Amino acid sequence: MNVLYNLSIFFYSILIKLASPFNLKARQIMKGRQRVFTELPHKIDHDRPIIWVHCASLGEFEQGRPLIEAIKNQYPSYQIFLTFFSPSGYEIRKNYELADYICYLPADTKKNAQHLIDLINPEIVFFVKYEFWFHYIKELKKRNIPLYIVSAIFRENQLFFKNSPWAKWYRKMLFQFEHFFVQDNQSVELLAGIGLKNVTKAGDTRFDRVAEIARNRKVIPLVGKFKNNHQLVVAGSTWKPDEELLIEFIHAHPEVKFIIAPHETKRGNIDRLKTLLKTPAVCYTEATGDEVIDNQVLIVDTIGLLSSIYQYADVAYIGGGFGVGIHNTLEAAIFGMPIVFGPNYLKFNEATAMVKLKVAFPVENYPQFKTILEPLLSDVEKRRGIALECTRFTDQNLGATQTIISKVFHHRNR
Repeated sequence: MNVLYNLSIFFYSILIKLASPFNLKARQIMKGRQRVFTELPHKIDHDRPIIWVHCASLGEFEQGRPLIEAIKNQYPSYQIFLTFFSPSGYEIRKNYELADYICYLPADTKKNAQHLIDLINPEIVFFVKYEFWFHYIKELKKRNIPLYIVSAIFRENQLFFKNSPWAKWYRKMLFQFEHFFVQDNQSVELLAGIGLKNVTKAGDTRFDRVAEIARNRKVIPLVGKFKNNHQLVVAGSTWKPDEELLIEFIHAHPEVKFIIAPHETKRGNIDRLKTLLKTPAVCYTEATGDEVIDNQVLIVDTIGLLSSIYQYADVAYIGGGFGVGIHNTLEAAIFGMPIVFGPNYLKFNEATAMVKLKVAFPVENYPQFKTILEPLLSDVEKRRGIALECTRFTDQNLGATQTIISKVFHHRNR
């Protein structure tokens, strides 16, 4: 099985190299990995201990971020070594100020694992959510460096819980972890079923993250002016199928204002969206003064504002549910409001929980969308009750970060 795994890593690396002249992400991964062992040796300071935090991409970073910030606040003598697998994480967070070192994770080979761990010599390692890399895990265990996984979710259909030879080989990796911090009871039970008891149900650190964002939210006068006395739907991280639903409703309800923050903010996509709209619309970067009031739609064509914009919403729509999966619902939920999204949400614990609580509403087509959204907008009391339940839900799920910190650092005095 080791040979098959090594071959898969080898061929994946070859594919990245072959694709790099034609694909930006492949090129970024290849060049980023090449720089790790040429640049880092001249930067690492071994006079202070290092904690390594690895995140696959941007979403996992948002789960790891509260942990990094808590470590920096409570144990400032530690340096943070932050790695990413994906360009969508690294390229956006490569200048994150609380990490002392940030780089791509080199391909999971025995040589790379030994080289990287020799280089940083971490005292503690955190992998976030779904990261399982055989050689890195094996090398950390060999050196008795404690490895924790945080905000993890395990499901019955995952390879770990099957009976094939490949699954049994894969499952052995789990026994190399020092401790599992998982999001739900099902994960606890699944791990117990294969003999793993070193598990704590801590919850999802993203609740702590969005609570911090809400406390430090920006006041955006332009958005307040745009909303004026109208009801406002904020649609975040939208894709084309989401926008098709929204635009049909927008055209039928000129009395309701909409803010659309598309997932892709490149000019071509913004122009496509503006072309589809047959109602007055303006881009955030082009909006000025009182003129913004005269538009029904405000298109957010820049990044970094969405989490604060949700505070102005009466209802939130979260994009991605007609593709691989919905984006971050918690950024909206923390402000207490009804949430609507597409049908692909079942892999997200917080979304399924909110649907059960009837504070979030999945839709599969425009008739469903219209049937759900119209009553939410017209019934103020219903909306207020949902908002209270939503706030209660988010409040009850705070504290995962401190649970992890207390467990990991209880015997450390740095």
